[in-house]
Amino acid sequence: MTDNNNIRPGAETRYAHELKALIADDQYDKPPGWKLSPRAVIHYLTGGPLGDITIEPKYLGNRRILELCIATLLTDRGLLLMGLPGTAKSWLSEHLAAAISGSSTTMVQGTVGMDENQLKYHWNYAELLQNGPSEKALVKSPILRAMESGHITRIEELTRMPTEIQDILITVLSEKMMGIPELNREVYAVKGFNVIATANDRDKGVHDLSAALRRRFNVVHLSMPATLQEEIDIIHFRLEQIQRDLGLDKYKMPLQYLSDLVTIFRELRNGQTDDKNTKIKSPGSTLSTAEVLSVLQTGIQHSIYFGNGIMEPDDIATSIRSTIVKDNNRDQGAWDEYVETVIKSRKGWKAWYEAFHRTTN
Repeated sequence: MTDNNNIRPGAETRYAHELKALIADDQYDKPPGWKLSPRAVIHYLTGGPLGDITIEPKYLGNRRILELCIATLLTDRGLLLMGLPGTAKSWLSEHLAAAISGSSTTMVQGTVGMDENQLKYHWNYAELLQNGPSEKALVKSPILRAMESGHITRIEELTRMPTEIQDILITVLSEKMMGIPELNREVYAVKGFNVIATANDRDKGVHDLSAALRRRFNVVHLSMPATLQEEIDIIHFRLEQIQRDLGLDKYKMPLQYLSDLVTIFRELRNGQTDDKNTKIKSPGSTLSTAEVLSVLQTGIQHSIYFGNGIMEPDDIATSIRSTIVKDNNRDQGAWDEYVETVIKSRKGWKAWYEAFHRTTN
């Protein structure tokens, strides 16, 4: 559990001791504006021993992907992390920014209704009306602040933004400049500045990137865990971190139930059983690793406060169903069929079948 009282401290706060140790030990050349060398950034992300301490892994996945992300941020292009919901896009962007710039909080959240001021700047209108345009009246966006300080800035859900708002980034990424005509000046980015953006594959059709903007990004696709064991390892790793934050370090979850739960989500996501012998209907809801983790957190708390202190199928059956069945007309049939054709006949899954039946009674 961290000493910070925040529910979720930023990466640079949570892992301050690791970053400090890496900076002190870093013998490699650091790019201008970077707190760590690229090799030290990889060490921070993948984990491993460092003197008397052990760096905790932040990303369990292909090291080559991480190297590509870091190499991109050394160029004049931005980094766009693409993938389905729950593929750790935001998690990776946060830790990249924390390791490179020492701060992960310079961030813009993309929304359908945002305007250009949220990417550029706006004004303190009381000051503006009294004294006219001035530095004092200028309210800088996170991107403008990052340009001036030479930091990484994060843009979440880029494809949620209207296309005309997205295209403001073209000049920022290509010229590394933002004009402020009201003050008759331009802001040029300090070395170390770059952009990490994220976008969901499922949001492609909301607001596609223009060809001009896409050329300013290197696109890295993050995929779902390839195997059952890989997904179990990722969830177990993240769950231990969350339990420390909540003061539940000593809570031990039956690993078989973790394996069963991941199996349920993977099979419904993939449209077939894990042995590939049976085709099943997939619901329309998002069934990512993040949803599995959320179900587990709910189950742990339910077992502590309403159960016997050890998570069992009854503690999470309702949460599983509510996560999978988002639309009764579309998802309920797929879920009922899966319970009756797969879970009912699977050896050793009687407790799950009975728990799911109790959720509907």
